Amino acid sequence: MNRTALILPVLVIAIAAARSSVFIVDEREKALVLQFGQIKAVREEPGLYFKLPLIQEVVRYDDRILGLDVEPLEITPLDDRRLVVDAFARYRIIDLSRFRQAVGASGVTLAEQRIDTILRAQTREVLGSVTSSEILSAGRATLAGRIRDASRNEANSLGVEIIDVRLKRTDLPEQNLDATFARMRAEREREAADEIARGNEAAQRVRAQADRTKVELVSDSQRQADIIRGEADAKRNAVFAEAYGADPEFFDFYRSLAAYRASLKAGNSTMVIAPDSEFFDYLKSTEPASAAPAGPAQPAQP
Repeated sequence: MNRTALILPVLVIAIAAARSSVFIVDEREKALVLQFGQIKAVREEPGLYFKLPLIQEVVRYDDRILGLDVEPLEITPLDDRRLVVDAFARYRIIDLSRFRQAVGASGVTLAEQRIDTILRAQTREVLGSVTSSEILSAGRATLAGRIRDASRNEANSLGVEIIDVRLKRTDLPEQNLDATFARMRAEREREAADEIARGNEAAQRVRAQADRTKVELVSDSQRQADIIRGEADAKRNAVFAEAYGADPEFFDFYRSLAAYRASLKAGNSTMVIAPDSEFFDYLKSTEPASAAPAGPAQPAQP
């Protein structure tokens, strides 16, 4: 019994020591074996490993690609148009020894603070060397690549690799929104005024051309009407001349009747005229008159 009582504690201690000397590294992580804070081994391949119990300890780090959201920062491009840029980065730990020496026991927390500082500095430097139009255009992917390359060189000292940098959002500062909106509205109003002016100018040209066409059409129509009217008057005079030549007395009689018709209208029956006037020759006698009535005795208008 005494022997069993002695063996049992020793066995328990041996099992505990064996268990504390074995550790597993899976495919998602890397591990450092430390002895009194000093690096004794680097375990990057997945598998089963051993360490000295109680003396050595294992510190594990994520071997996957990690993400980091950079705090929004305000930049001033070449055209002095301030912008607020929101970016994010993807990084990975590639050198455990250097990483441990750079950040110590703080690990990823301190590393991300250092990476954030690097990214912010490089973002200001790269975006401050171009205009806001380039930042807001589709070419900002090239600018993000420049930020990544510049940050990667500095991040190597931390034992990490910057894999990618992206600009998520680029906005104007809140205090500049009203001024920018007013400027955009003024530009649109100016463009609208230019369009209205060009439209009015085009309308004036169309109206002027229409007025000119109208005058030309009216003038041409008036000329043709005068020609037709002159030809008709000539034909009428020819008919009168022919009729007068055929029977002068009958022609005088016809003209007298036309004069009576024109003078003796309804509501126009009052006349002051001498009784022996030639105007009444055909009313006083059945004989033909030797002369045509005077005054209103004009050829009847057709």
